[in-house]
Amino acid sequence: MAKVLAVNAGSSSLKFQLFDMPSEEVITSGLVEKIGLDEGIFTIKYNDQKKVLNQEIKDHQVAVELLLNALVNEGIVESLEEIDAIGHRMVHGGEAYSESVIVSEEVVETVTQFNELAPLHNPANLIGLRAFQKALPNVQNVFVFDTAFHQTMKEENYLYALPYEYYTDYKVRKYGFHGQSHQYVSIEAIKMLGNPDTSKVIVCHLGNGASISAVKDGKCVDTSMGFTPLEGIMMGTRSGEVDPSIMPYLMKKLDCSADDILDIYNKKSGMLGVSGISSDARDIEAAYNQGDKRAILTSKLYARRVSKYISQYYGELGGCDALVFTAGLGENSAYLRKMIIDDIKEAFDIVLDEDLNKKRESGNRVISKEESKIKVMIIPTNEEVMIARDTVRLLKL
Repeated sequence: MAKVLAVNAGSSSLKFQLFDMPSEEVITSGLVEKIGLDEGIFTIKYNDQKKVLNQEIKDHQVAVELLLNALVNEGIVESLEEIDAIGHRMVHGGEAYSESVIVSEEVVETVTQFNELAPLHNPANLIGLRAFQKALPNVQNVFVFDTAFHQTMKEENYLYALPYEYYTDYKVRKYGFHGQSHQYVSIEAIKMLGNPDTSKVIVCHLGNGASISAVKDGKCVDTSMGFTPLEGIMMGTRSGEVDPSIMPYLMKKLDCSADDILDIYNKKSGMLGVSGISSDARDIEAAYNQGDKRAILTSKLYARRVSKYISQYYGELGGCDALVFTAGLGENSAYLRKMIIDDIKEAFDIVLDEDLNKKRESGNRVISKEESKIKVMIIPTNEEVMIARDTVRLLKL
């Protein structure tokens, strides 16, 4: 038995779950938001209770202290010595790490080299690590990388058609993200298929950030996100892939810089940009149901972008045993799931059970009919449990 803390530190946030391993029971979970702003929010859940504290949270060190104090003061643990290990989400491990790793100063130095590839995430992840190291100096830490699961891609799937020295000299290539989610969901899907010796799974992680992966026999063959999380399908505020020539064209038209256009691609595009309504799929659905033309267009465009990747990956895998929807939109948006399936059902003999698709249930489930050639599944993602599992495995707890 071991208590493992799974941590996901953002630039102004800290998400956490404390697990009892190997049972994977969640002892407590929560979120620290608006770190560095005037009024921070600390939320912790345990024993069917939820407590919220509003106060200034100056930095990640204060956030960590709030969390650790709450664990003891609320009686969740008798002592911080009960925490056996901490697993940290680390967004970018480049080509250096194809799996999770026990943290050392050498590892930190290597990971720091990838900060420029993930400037919004890696530095924040490292700040979270340092805060926990200061508070719990005797506890071992593990990095679990977003990019690691996708390191099984072949060169022809991760290279861009640019001068080859840009890859060798500057590490320009497809890396892929949401690795913990794609790994967890594909493992669960293979279990639901009966643990066959061979399997072909397409995972659609559809949240505000979204990516799709092709997984053969439990290993990633291809994924939609690229050098950064901007590539791939349209998302809440991200454009997904666009013709590269649009950037210099818009720079001239708008009299702005490349960074300004990237900001538009990342923060003002996707569902928000097309609909003019919101980046939240729930708001788009409400407008869609009221007949809003741009909400209808947004939904159709989103479904088509997703269905194109599914079709591509079906070809790459040489078929598909399970098509899986996960993350906020993937798990909860019945109308978009149906639109995506409608785009491909004729080509791939998919028969969706519309009643099961509309039914709101928790847990893993199949929403296709028995005669469907591909099983369509909904599997709630659990990135934190993947962090905890790898932490236990590496530290042999």
